[in-house]
Amino acid sequence: MRYLPLTQDDRQAMLATISAGSIDELFRDVPEDAVLDGPVAGLPLHASEMAVERHMAALAAKNLSAGAAPFFIGAGAYRHHIPASVDHLIQRGEFLTAYTPYQPEIAQGTLQVLFEFQTQVARLLGTDIANASMYDGSTACWEAIAMAGRITRRKRAVLSGGLHPHYAETAKTMARFTGDALAARVPVLVPEPDDAEVIAAIDAETSCVVVQYPDVLGRIPDLAAIAEAAHAQGALLVAVVTEPVALGLLEAPGALGADIVVGEGQALGVGLQFGGPYLGLFGCREKFVRQMPGRLCGQTVDADGRRGFVLTLSTREQHIRREKATSNICTNSGLCALAFSIHMTLLGGEGLAKLARINHARARRTADALSVLPGVSVLNSAYFNEFTVLVPGEARVVVQALADRGVLGGVSFGRLYPHAPELAGAMLVTATETTADEDIAALVAALQEVLP
Repeated sequence: MRYLPLTQDDRQAMLATISAGSIDELFRDVPEDAVLDGPVAGLPLHASEMAVERHMAALAAKNLSAGAAPFFIGAGAYRHHIPASVDHLIQRGEFLTAYTPYQPEIAQGTLQVLFEFQTQVARLLGTDIANASMYDGSTACWEAIAMAGRITRRKRAVLSGGLHPHYAETAKTMARFTGDALAARVPVLVPEPDDAEVIAAIDAETSCVVVQYPDVLGRIPDLAAIAEAAHAQGALLVAVVTEPVALGLLEAPGALGADIVVGEGQALGVGLQFGGPYLGLFGCREKFVRQMPGRLCGQTVDADGRRGFVLTLSTREQHIRREKATSNICTNSGLCALAFSIHMTLLGGEGLAKLARINHARARRTADALSVLPGVSVLNSAYFNEFTVLVPGEARVVVQALADRGVLGGVSFGRLYPHAPELAGAMLVTATETTADEDIAALVAALQEVLP
């Protein structure tokens, strides 16, 4: 599509229509320190299409993609093998073009897919019910906090230090507009999660406690103990799962007392995709269903007794008046939900458990290989497929040095927590079924070269 510039008169007419004095007023919610005061340094004001293509191709050539090198990056985005049939099926015309059922009565196939997706997610998360998906894990996390506030009529949420910082920052951004108070903290580099600290922070004003499972350091919190403490104060437990494959081995959060369970579905069927699109999972107890954001597909029978599918609840702005909506979410990531559902169907319950066992075995093999290196130690006492490694000096420097040697060795906590120098020597290492023995050997060899 060609860019067709507007005239100054066009701009003024549009501003007058929305009662804005200037274009700057449209960006008043952007923090001042994030607003540029001029052109980006080093970026030319104009260039030919051919020159831009050549420049962008040169930049892209510098990328080291996940499949081209030993890959140990996780932290909420995971590389798993996705069967070729997943991509083949989602590109069928009846799925690819029927993205979302705006006319649900004639979109029976799409509704059935979403109904089956809900069933799979509810069983995976251990909840009574699940919705027909969200944007991604981080926004689903915020929606859970907002939902807990509506249920409890409280405005204070406790965020575990083990919650991924990007999820916490997303919640903080949204809370600016709702008046919710978020008690967040930075994780401490200890083998066990901060369960006692989280429990101590719960009081009679707490709407919910948000706990990642496994947490951002790869540790596994005691959800049952936290749920008991939260319920004693009239608060809800929100469990966050960034790696759904973990639930092939770990007990489902809903079975451990979580009232709302959210997560990121990217690991199954969707792939890394350079950061998107992703898929938000959302489940809860049935008694809270009318406060659940998004929408819910249901199964029924028609006048002739034949099975059919309908939109049972649609509590988002597209379907009902804004003041009655539980969320302003305007998509359900339907194609990603389909990919997730196909991958889950191909695996089945036994396949998912087997995949989870392979992931854990690969992670254990990787941790054992790293723990014998001089100056390197594994923090975790328990983990699923990712764990925290402590290295001499700054982990960011180590990660870059590994990348220079063709090994994507993990995520440094200095990158995730740039203002927490106490975490600078830690890095998160992830292994999945795609991690081969030669990948582990390459990581060990590269670390031996770069560590002092």
